[in-house]
Amino acid sequence: MSSTGEMLTLTYRAAIDHAIAEEMRRDPEVFLMGQMATGGGHFAAERGLSDEFGTQRVRNTTINEAFMAGCAVGAAVAGMKPIVNMGFGDFGLIAGDEIYQKLAKWRYMHGGKFIVSAVVILPCGSLGGAGPEHSSSLEVFGMHSPGLKVVMPSTPADAKGLMKMAIRDPNPVLFHSVNMLSSVLGPVSDDPELLVPFGKAARRRTGNSISVITYGSMVPLCLDAATRLALDGIELEVIDLRTLVPLDWETIFESVSRTHRAMVVHEAVRTAGVGAEIAARIQEEAFFDLACPVARVAGKDTIRPQTARLEAYCIPCVDEIEQAARRLMSIQRERARTALLGDSGGGAHA
Repeated sequence: MSSTGEMLTLTYRAAIDHAIAEEMRRDPEVFLMGQMATGGGHFAAERGLSDEFGTQRVRNTTINEAFMAGCAVGAAVAGMKPIVNMGFGDFGLIAGDEIYQKLAKWRYMHGGKFIVSAVVILPCGSLGGAGPEHSSSLEVFGMHSPGLKVVMPSTPADAKGLMKMAIRDPNPVLFHSVNMLSSVLGPVSDDPELLVPFGKAARRRTGNSISVITYGSMVPLCLDAATRLALDGIELEVIDLRTLVPLDWETIFESVSRTHRAMVVHEAVRTAGVGAEIAARIQEEAFFDLACPVARVAGKDTIRPQTARLEAYCIPCVDEIEQAARRLMSIQRERARTALLGDSGGGAHA
């Protein structure tokens, strides 16, 4: 299907399906595996693909995630380009050896004799009370495993563009689709050659008060908080990372050098999360640009409960993001006041 130059209105989930279909038409080596894939997969995420491409290229698997990822490794080594949908990112842990050892390391271990081009779709995050084993945000695992690329789009347009880039990449990619965004509608280009590059963050909003570094489900919440805060003259710059490996440090450091304040926001738990790495790097490499410590707003360090009402208390909300930003501005004002009083005190701090 050629591009008509039109913008489609698709859900986040449909945009991923759209990208896979375009890449399967473009490249006969691309194929899809997953539980119930021929019937549309989990939540009808691959609806219609088997009708167009047949059951040789859209293949059902057993409920065996280690088998699914292992097949992806073997197919990739043989020159194919597999896409495997785990249904829930939590179950990627069952395939831990195949993902974090084989996919990540085999090209290196074999001296680059073959490429390992594979995409593992790991839907992640809250899903309205789906429970402890279906709602985790485990994207940091991929950051701990050199050899993998890690993607987490926040809009339907990026979901399509990043999936297409992931399929074409010669390296294995963990594609974390975001459960909370699955039904979000947005404009998506029908251009089959429009790709979103890895390692290039998007500025969703410009501002000069605080650099808010975020991704995935928290992007729309940060934008909502920014709208509220702007009424009081606090202008957030919202940076959507889009990919965690590679990560766009250049954009982060440039933003912090202008705003002098930084806040990292993500749905995953706070301890040892993505935000911890980003905060540490900012304070290592941009310390003298900071007017106050880097703030983190993240999911609670607790198991996700199996009710939507309680689950909501475990992940950041707009109010929490807004309050954190106000605290950062308060710290800066208090420091400025202290410095002013010190200067007017006749050299009391000399």
